[in-house]
Amino acid sequence: MPQNTAADTFSHVLTADTAAIRKMPRSALDRSHILALLRLGDFARDAFLATDPQGCVAYMNRAAERLFGYRRRSALGLPVADLLPDIQMFLDRLEDPGEASSIAWRSTGRRPDQSTFSLVGAVTPMLGLSGRSFLCLMRERNPEVSDDERQARLASLVYRATSEGMLVLDPKGFILDVNPAFVRLRGQHESEVIGRHVRCLNSSCHDRDFYRGMWRGVLETGRWQGEHWGQRKNGELYPEWLSINTSYAEDGEVYRRVMIFSNIAEIKRAEAIIWKQANFDKLTDLPNRQMFNDRLEQSIRKSKRGNTKTCLLFLDLDRFKEINDTLGHAVGDELLKEAARRLNGCVRQNDTVARLGGDEFTVLLDGIDEARDVERVTRKILRRLSEPFHLGMETVFISTSIGVTFYPDDATEADVLLNNADQAMYAAKAEGRNRSCYFTASMQEQAQTRMRLVNDLHVALDQKQFFLAYQPIIELSTGRIAKAEALLRWNHPVRGLIPPAEFVPLAEETGMIRDIGDWVFCEATRKARDWRRDYSDGLQLSVNISPVQFRHEGIDLGFWLGHLDTLGLEGRGVIIEITEGILLDSAVRIDQQIAAFHQAGIQVSLDDFGTGYSSLSYLGKFSIDYLKIDQSFVANLRPQGPDLALCEAVILLAHKLGLKVVAEGIETHAQYELLAAAGCDFGQGFLFSRPLSAAGFEALLSGGRDMRPERACESG
Repeated sequence: MPQNTAADTFSHVLTADTAAIRKMPRSALDRSHILALLRLGDFARDAFLATDPQGCVAYMNRAAERLFGYRRRSALGLPVADLLPDIQMFLDRLEDPGEASSIAWRSTGRRPDQSTFSLVGAVTPMLGLSGRSFLCLMRERNPEVSDDERQARLASLVYRATSEGMLVLDPKGFILDVNPAFVRLRGQHESEVIGRHVRCLNSSCHDRDFYRGMWRGVLETGRWQGEHWGQRKNGELYPEWLSINTSYAEDGEVYRRVMIFSNIAEIKRAEAIIWKQANFDKLTDLPNRQMFNDRLEQSIRKSKRGNTKTCLLFLDLDRFKEINDTLGHAVGDELLKEAARRLNGCVRQNDTVARLGGDEFTVLLDGIDEARDVERVTRKILRRLSEPFHLGMETVFISTSIGVTFYPDDATEADVLLNNADQAMYAAKAEGRNRSCYFTASMQEQAQTRMRLVNDLHVALDQKQFFLAYQPIIELSTGRIAKAEALLRWNHPVRGLIPPAEFVPLAEETGMIRDIGDWVFCEATRKARDWRRDYSDGLQLSVNISPVQFRHEGIDLGFWLGHLDTLGLEGRGVIIEITEGILLDSAVRIDQQIAAFHQAGIQVSLDDFGTGYSSLSYLGKFSIDYLKIDQSFVANLRPQGPDLALCEAVILLAHKLGLKVVAEGIETHAQYELLAAAGCDFGQGFLFSRPLSAAGFEALLSGGRDMRPERACESG
């Protein structure tokens, strides 16, 4: 019998014989079908025969010519029943929707001399543009070979050709035969194992109890399967899947046992890779969040059984984002890897260091007896992470903030413990960073208050709970009100006035700052239009812009400029105030956005100047109109003092660059005199006025008085 099957034919895709297509009868198959057949059929050992929609022979390959004794030209157009007398019953079955799309069949073939022969094959329908046709695949069947003999031959073929190692045992466990795959797998020639007891294949990785249990299962059920460590002739071990099955004689006694060995080393390697990817951080090779959660649960159960404590540390690298943005993600990744290595060096071997994501790490300390043990670990971590990081050509410095919580003192549930440690970490950041902070019950109360405040923020804008206060900005040389800063206030229906420092960060975290920022801009510019029209056409209103609005494209500049057009307000009536931290954020296209403001006539003021990093290097790069000296410098002004020297230097630098200077937080007459003498252009603070309501600011404008302290005293 030919060794090729129908599947073999599909490995021979050749160029179509277009000349043969042209010679085909007009009533033949669709050309798409013929093209496929010509490519495949003539190179197959199995016979192919195709019908047209009228049931006539439309194609036969060379194997079919040899099988039926027809020349292809003479067979084309003959009713297919002349060659396959019983074919119609099979074609009728294909019309039944309950049948498969292809069916196997055994039938009889007929040659031109009317002699018949046995066939075995399959038939499948082909739906073309001209109707339904059929394709028959067949080969001659030897009727002298019984089905049992044929099956035995097939079984022998499988036994010899399979890639899995197989051996046959007699009822007492002696090896009768092995297949070639077993020889390749174990490295033992068949002569070395045939005739020996199967015990000769036992692996040194398994003890007697393992094999006793395995064969006990075979004796009781007739089968066994499971993972097994195979051992090659050279002693090399490998993982395999072992199956044992029993064949019984007619009297019920054991006839043979068959053992099948499948090498699963590649599967194990793949499983190990998948498991590692699912449980370990790719960058640092530390356990990831999933693995950490599993180990935290295990640690809690262990502590519960042993009546011991578990300590959880939650770490966040201070100012990591600044390094990542300014020096690039490659340097940031190296920093994270080195930080992970240092953290591992600060704990015991049985403790767990994990990376949850970003620059957040956790440390799980099992079996803690005394608080001083935790203190020793946290001090070591703080010291190691504050040491310089040498990353290629760069040397950077960071610190870390650590939150500490205990099981069962603070919580008994894993997710609550993690939340507690997170809250304690944020408390450490609030206290100045580079320190550890222990969780307390008050932190939980603060977290709940924070959550309620976030919920209330969602409705505050719609319920008109926000309003703007306006603090005058005075021209120091003349005392006139030149500008005002619009300050956002929240009048909570239950808690009353909530400080901006409390709710603005929440609005930034939740993304609500975008809608709130739009409202502030619209409200402030409406007032700017009215006051410029009614009091002073040179008055400007400053509007603070959150860094989050820049980073997340929260500023709809088209909407803002359209709003100014609707009001009929010129761009120079508005000043946008940004913090210098925005200038350091390389992810923000700050230069493009500032240029867009300038093109619209809107000026830009740099707030809190002197409190950030590398500010001077950015002044020449960006188009800034005003510098605002932070109130922390103004508060300690005194003659010959260092803060006065700094203020004088800033004022001189700004003027050299063509910038104007605004001093914040002026509260005393002495501060005013020192700044005025230093040439400061503008000032704001309680000395002149506290933030006022819109009506209060209008009253101040309508008075038109000189706001300089000595003038105010004289007029009073």
